[in-house]
Amino acid sequence: MEEFRAFAMRGNVVDMAVGVIIGGAFGKIVSSLVSDIVMPALSLITGKINLAKLAFVLPASSPGTDPISINYGNFLQTVLDFLVIAFAIFMAVKLVNRVHKKKEEAPPPEPGKEELLLTEIRDLLKEKNNG
Repeated sequence: MEEFRAFAMRGNVVDMAVGVIIGGAFGKIVSSLVSDIVMPALSLITGKINLAKLAFVLPASSPGTDPISINYGNFLQTVLDFLVIAFAIFMAVKLVNRVHKKKEEAPPPEPGKEELLLTEIRDLLKEKNNG
């Protein structure tokens, strides 16, 4: 039990759990964006077509049975959800990388008085040894 506790409380496992939880919440937000904003706008552009309800209906194979419905619209909706989520994650990672790059490009801090004094002493010692 102690070994499992040590495993579960390691930083990587906890970070991964937080990432999964936030990812799930982010997925819900993006799904809402797609279903509540993108799809109605797309429906307006394409002439009121509801993508999720698109289907091929095959006739019943025998009397008294239900026809077979191939709901390809749901698949297209899921693909669109994935593309929007992937694009949103791409943009978030791009933003984080840009912020990190700016931090790396920041000029080094100016040396303090002690460092300037040590540099001056070093230069004087070099002159004395070379001259």
